[in-house]
Amino acid sequence: MSQSSKALLLVNLGTPDKPQKKEVFFYLTQFLNDRRVIDLPLVFQKLLVNLIIIPFRLANSTKLYQKLWTDKGSPLLYYLENLQKKLKQEVSSQMDVYAAMRYGNPSLNNVLAQIKDKNYEEVIVFPLFPQYASSTTGSVYEKIVQLTKDWQNLPSFRFVNQYHSHPAFVEAFAEQIRSYDPSQYDHIVFSYHGLPNRHLHKIHPQNEVSTCNCSVEMPAHGTLCYKATCYETTRLLAKKLQLEPSQYTVSFQSRLSKNWMTPFTDETLIDLAKKGHKKVLITAPSFVADCLETHIELGLEYQELFEQNGGEKLVLVTSLNDTDTWVNAIQKILHS
Repeated sequence: MSQSSKALLLVNLGTPDKPQKKEVFFYLTQFLNDRRVIDLPLVFQKLLVNLIIIPFRLANSTKLYQKLWTDKGSPLLYYLENLQKKLKQEVSSQMDVYAAMRYGNPSLNNVLAQIKDKNYEEVIVFPLFPQYASSTTGSVYEKIVQLTKDWQNLPSFRFVNQYHSHPAFVEAFAEQIRSYDPSQYDHIVFSYHGLPNRHLHKIHPQNEVSTCNCSVEMPAHGTLCYKATCYETTRLLAKKLQLEPSQYTVSFQSRLSKNWMTPFTDETLIDLAKKGHKKVLITAPSFVADCLETHIELGLEYQELFEQNGGEKLVLVTSLNDTDTWVNAIQKILHS
């Protein structure tokens, strides 16, 4: 038996080991072949991913990771490792702390093997995705079930499915945004990672996604709907920041096709620029750690897009990363 009877497992999405084609290929192959990420019929998924998406995106994806990389390596990885170290210092008397990636390294397979050897009574799985989606938290859950199904001594597993509306998470993100003094900007954009529309249709009652009013209020089935939880997070943040509806916009980024959640962040920024908004603050509350989608997509590509269409300044709010505020918020979420 381990000295502690409880373990905390932090899980984020993943990153290549290096910003080189071989490592990026391995990462994309793992990620895009997940049935929860691209949920087309199996044959179509395999053909699309392995013969079209990866071959055509590999070179460009590698260049983007090379832009992202720092002397510390991948931001997503070093923020995860720092978060793990800080939490260890705070909760070492209560639980041991582990960290893994759903794809790539440190792998869930290896980390769960370490956890198995310690014979914990309870394992708390904390996916680093505030809003539940089948392709993120759902995939982590499924993978852990798969990897532990043959364990003889199963601990009690507790999954923190989401915390999009938890006061500690909302306050932590609001504090990040406040540090940029939103009053100095013409408009604020809350940008969330998008999903294919078919993912939304799958969870709506009678597929009534077209009549869902989640952009205005949380529907009865809202906790099951990724889009609804994104809007709920925004409403709570706007209330904390004392923003009027006219001062901000919700949008969705990182789409692979037009048949994804709308409005699209790039089109939203073009529209704001053309309407005369010169200084825009953008924040991404579906990401608790900065990564390719924040640093590169929002911070570089969309800044250039905004300027090309008449805007002057697009400023990205740094995510929670490994801040003490986030460390404290996680502890509060765990104990709620």
